[in-house]
Amino acid sequence: MIGRPGVWSWGSGTVVFWPVNLASIPSPSTAVWQLGPVPLRAYALCIIAGIVLACFVTDRRMRSRGAPPWAVLDIAVWAVPFGIVGARIYHVLTSPEAYFGQGGDLVKALYIWEGGLGIWGGVAGGAVGAWLACRQLGMSFSFVADTMAVGLPLAQAVGRLGNWFNNELYGGKTDLPWGLQVHVMSDTQPGQAMLGPDGQPELREGLYHPTFLYELLWNLGVAGVVYALDKRFKFGRGRAFALYVMLYTLGRGWIEAMRTDTATMIGGMRLNVWTSIIVFLGAAIFFFLRKGQQEFLIPNVDADGEPAKGFTTVTEAQYQAYLADGTRPDAVSADSDGDGAADDTPRAVSDEFDDPSDEGADLSTQKSTATKD
Repeated sequence: MIGRPGVWSWGSGTVVFWPVNLASIPSPSTAVWQLGPVPLRAYALCIIAGIVLACFVTDRRMRSRGAPPWAVLDIAVWAVPFGIVGARIYHVLTSPEAYFGQGGDLVKALYIWEGGLGIWGGVAGGAVGAWLACRQLGMSFSFVADTMAVGLPLAQAVGRLGNWFNNELYGGKTDLPWGLQVHVMSDTQPGQAMLGPDGQPELREGLYHPTFLYELLWNLGVAGVVYALDKRFKFGRGRAFALYVMLYTLGRGWIEAMRTDTATMIGGMRLNVWTSIIVFLGAAIFFFLRKGQQEFLIPNVDADGEPAKGFTTVTEAQYQAYLADGTRPDAVSADSDGDGAADDTPRAVSDEFDDPSDEGADLSTQKSTATKD
């Protein structure tokens, strides 16, 4: 495919040449398939596949830190619907002309299958859902957030394939070998490309930056970096999640600036670029000011040693001691009802616990009231 002409000057001579694209990325001409009366939408399938992958990865990370198998599913049944609703609300509010402006259709705010989910609303809504689930399970919210910090960017990467099927989220024209072919999608037949006079799916002129692919690859990199650094430095109390947010927003900022689709502009920049900057700064402040060890869980027991609801958040050393011989930290029998006196019931789960290295404390000086199951 021939690109735009270029000029190369050498000495007194000038050569005009046409760069040749040795390759390009095709786009699907169909994003919806009919299974009888049921439409199978690529966008929805990609989102579901991403959720499944995120749950699998998060489950492995949660189990390695003391959570029971597939506790992530109890969290997902809250976090996923809240996340989808939040993502759609953010998209509608930041693209109001399509729903509230002249010629807009408010009913289409419900048409999630046509695309349009804002990641910031998704994270916020999903966090609310996860928090509610943690309250039900008696589990530390920051523990859950940190264990999800690898699976979430993987889910986002898979979800971006849905934008490829929908022929959306591309940038300006390019002559690069990985330029993206983009179909003209039909308004009357959602999920289908318009047909040209020759009966073939119609393509837009030229090739475009595949910004969906840039973000997909960036998300894979984010997942890898968060996994490696968390394994090395053992981030706790929400810091692994904050690291994920920082890295994601770094990429989302420059990728968003490349997009050419309609967006709300503020000060000459797209709203999502501003959002990336603000969220990055907030996550960075949290990451560098927050202190604490990586969190682990041990199941609560009652005064008779029988299983009780919820989990107690402990350090890695305390968790390893529990696995070795059932030793439980004395915090389990500490004050659980806030009346200032120790009691016989398990301590309520807390999102925070002191980091001995930060506060100068020495675990060896704590009183020993450990019990065994």
